[in-house]
Amino acid sequence: MTEHANPLTEHANPLTVPEGIPAVEASAHSPLHKEPEVLLITGMSGAGRSRAAGVLEDLDWFVVDNLPPMMIIPLVTMMTKAGSAVERLAVVVDVRGRQYFSDLDAALDHLRDGGIQYRILYLDAYDDELVRRYEAVRRPHPLQEDGRILDGIAEERRALATIAERADVIIDTSNLSVHDLAREVRATVAQGQTEALRVNVVAFGFKYGVPIDADHLIDMRFVANPYWITELRHLTGKDAPVRDYVLSRPGATEFIDRYVHALEPVLDGYLHEEKRYVTIAVGCTGGKHRSVAAADAIAARLRERGHRVTVTQRDLGKE
Repeated sequence: MTEHANPLTEHANPLTVPEGIPAVEASAHSPLHKEPEVLLITGMSGAGRSRAAGVLEDLDWFVVDNLPPMMIIPLVTMMTKAGSAVERLAVVVDVRGRQYFSDLDAALDHLRDGGIQYRILYLDAYDDELVRRYEAVRRPHPLQEDGRILDGIAEERRALATIAERADVIIDTSNLSVHDLAREVRATVAQGQTEALRVNVVAFGFKYGVPIDADHLIDMRFVANPYWITELRHLTGKDAPVRDYVLSRPGATEFIDRYVHALEPVLDGYLHEEKRYVTIAVGCTGGKHRSVAAADAIAARLRERGHRVTVTQRDLGKE
């Protein structure tokens, strides 16, 4: 019996793919994993931690409030794995954790030893201002027990002394309004990142009522109604024939262009005053033709100016 050589065993490492591919794979670089940002928010009770956390949420950070320190380790490990959708994680840790708060230094050392980089944002205020804020909301300090508010503040300062020394950013909120604090957080923590104003343009029908959350109201009933054109009646403002008809009516496009232009300083003012969301309601009789076409046109122009815009047809399909 003649033995035939097995071509798969003639070489110790046979090529199982076309020539050249292994070399290409060996020289190819895997996609770079973006190192996630981890921020610890802490500081004195009443100094504005919740406000700071809210600002970060508006900047699309993943925020967890009042987390026991030792829970930071598994949370950060989970959130910073390659493939995680979370790129920016903020954790609020403070003396509300009571006996667990003493674990904070150990938890931070564990993260540092594991190669996980983080920053600490520490919020503070003068004692008299903290007392005033607690008296305004009529709540006791978390460490006050049977003593005075000042006793709780003094105990908290002792508990936070070590973490205050480790802080990367300290913000004194004594003389800051909530809007000033938001601007400080954006300037010092967001590292120059800017958030576009979030604009929701709502097309609606007046016969169904005006949206109760509208900041601005536009009436498109000055444009001839496509409803009275048989070929357009069954269509909506999302369809090209209706859209073209509405926007070609005298004054329609001119009005939309001038409105968006006039709106720019208003939207800039909203951002300056920390108003991050605005609803523009665009109405016609039934919310099917003119308002829908105009809402899309307004949204397109706002997007060109860098705003984040969503469009909703509230009453489409009600007829």
